[in-house]
Amino acid sequence: MNDSTLADDCKRRVIDAPNDVAVLPIDAMTMRQKVNAIEARMRQMDQIEIPVRHYFSQGVYAREIQIPKGALLTGKIHKYQQLNILSKGDISVLTEDGVKRVQAPFTIVSPPGTKRVAIAHEDCVWTTIHGTEETDVDKIEAHFIAQDETEYLTFCQETLKLVEGDKCPG
Repeated sequence: MNDSTLADDCKRRVIDAPNDVAVLPIDAMTMRQKVNAIEARMRQMDQIEIPVRHYFSQGVYAREIQIPKGALLTGKIHKYQQLNILSKGDISVLTEDGVKRVQAPFTIVSPPGTKRVAIAHEDCVWTTIHGTEETDVDKIEAHFIAQDETEYLTFCQETLKLVEGDKCPG
């Protein structure tokens, strides 16, 4: 992804800043507001453990999760585009274009800022891949993941300053 594509995405996300979703009718919500509202409700429910495996190769980090049948889950907010692979199973994912049901094998490149809701129709294996030489999982997450909408919007605003400013790093 080039800097202008990232900057364009960041501009869209800044415009689509979070609002108090509790007072909005569902058809007036943005997709992100819907995902956040679903996630807030999910946090009130019993939680399940989703096993995670970490794989490292030269310049590559892969985070594999094993999703049990019937699990409803949300993803993290990714600061950069990433490669996602469904290598096993059948899952429905809420996207900007509505709900899409996909079966393994399935691969997609997700744009920066993506946060999804999904429900597994079968046991699934989902892998997210990032390009990095780092092997410390905490450092990888700090670099690639925004912990919340505010952190992502701050990241976008800082990125816009770098891309649109008079000086670029390097």
